[in-house]
Amino acid sequence: MLFLPIYDDNPTRRTPVITMALIALCVMVFLWQLSLGTRAGNLAVYSFGLVPAVLFGHAELPEPLRVVPPWMSIITSMFMHGGFLHLAGNMLYLWIFGNNVEDSMGRGRFVVFYLLCGTAAALAQSFAAPTSEVPMVGASGAIGGVLGAYLVLHPRANVGVFFWFIIIVRVISVPAVLVLGFWFLGQILSGVTTPTSDDSGGVAFWAHVGGFVMGAALIPFFKRPEVRLLEPAHSRAFEVVPPGTRLRRGSVPEAGDRRRPFR
Repeated sequence: MLFLPIYDDNPTRRTPVITMALIALCVMVFLWQLSLGTRAGNLAVYSFGLVPAVLFGHAELPEPLRVVPPWMSIITSMFMHGGFLHLAGNMLYLWIFGNNVEDSMGRGRFVVFYLLCGTAAALAQSFAAPTSEVPMVGASGAIGGVLGAYLVLHPRANVGVFFWFIIIVRVISVPAVLVLGFWFLGQILSGVTTPTSDDSGGVAFWAHVGGFVMGAALIPFFKRPEVRLLEPAHSRAFEVVPPGTRLRRGSVPEAGDRRRPFR
């Protein structure tokens, strides 16, 4: 069974330049990782990924791998990924939900917001396994912050979800509060039920939780004054979208929308 968000119904009023730049940067870094080959690529993950034991002073990297200071790896790790599916999933979620969050606060503040959420996410996972020598990479934590902010801003916005079960294929409009709420609950349950080992890899569930909580907490302070929280829906929930229907998708910027212009 496949249950995959593919767009939302929430229009934007400005081109999401920063969201697109973040996606482009992550893609370019991933292509650079691939160009290094397997061995050098793995070493680059240690050099630019976040190693909790190194961050907290419990271990040191070999001299050739000390490319950036340990604290800087919190930032550099956000732009690296462990594989194509890891990258594709993160970039899909960033595109669907990031443009509206960027729209709510402006480009400069969105950069700061994104980095703060990524930092909170990295620290949350690091504190869960402070002596781990396994590097963490990925934008998931920062994007978790974007999801938390989106939920506070647009809980009733509808997300087009691609549903595939055996021979049943549908696109269904599902409220963001359910899509993101179940995602967040899943991260907590996975974090609780997955043993935290200092020497094993896997999904950084607590990074997702930490980023999400930080994003939800910061959005009231980062949004523009005229932007409301808990905005209403723009379409009806739980509608099945007929095949071939031309849709108005919020993840495509609508520069001509001037119903509530920003200052």
